[in-house]
Amino acid sequence: MRVFRGSSALSAFRVAKLLERLRVRVPRIAVLDARWVHLADLARDLGVEEADRLERLLCYGPREPAGGDRTVSGRATASLWVVPRPGTISPWSSKATDIARVCGLDAVRRIERGIEFVIEADSPLSAAELADLAPLLHDRMTEAVLPGGAGAELLFRADAARPLRRVPLAGGRAALESADRELGLALSADEIDYLLAA
Repeated sequence: MRVFRGSSALSAFRVAKLLERLRVRVPRIAVLDARWVHLADLARDLGVEEADRLERLLCYGPREPAGGDRTVSGRATASLWVVPRPGTISPWSSKATDIARVCGLDAVRRIERGIEFVIEADSPLSAAELADLAPLLHDRMTEAVLPGGAGAELLFRADAARPLRRVPLAGGRAALESADRELGLALSADEIDYLLAA
């Protein structure tokens, strides 16, 4: 797997609004930055020309001024990557992978995209504080948070298909609630009501 960092993922307005929400939970947060991060699952190492071509394909959005990289502020920083849930393939991934192959990058098996949130605070953030901030940064139904990008290779793990399971509805609501817990479906009460009625 190879990582390609991209441009800003959110507008300055959206970053400012999100920073306000994060500061409600952890007031000592000073700065928030959000950048695209692209993860490429490769069949082999890319040559120099191939890597350059893929990097140019993944360079979109607002261009940073020269020297636009993050500056060192002396504050404590933490990085949280928001990526599609492992075991899923995002629509963006399907299209980006097709484009890479059309551009002659046959070594690319798949490309996924996420957002790297870099949080600067006046003192280091604990694991508990980062866990408290994570729900503000992602949708738990479709995304996962990886501290510092750890475990990103799991996005490309291919699990064997699991057998189809049936939920016997003779057990009513209790059967659906039990299946919800066992299968990790995260169904809301409204969705369980809908399934019972259907």
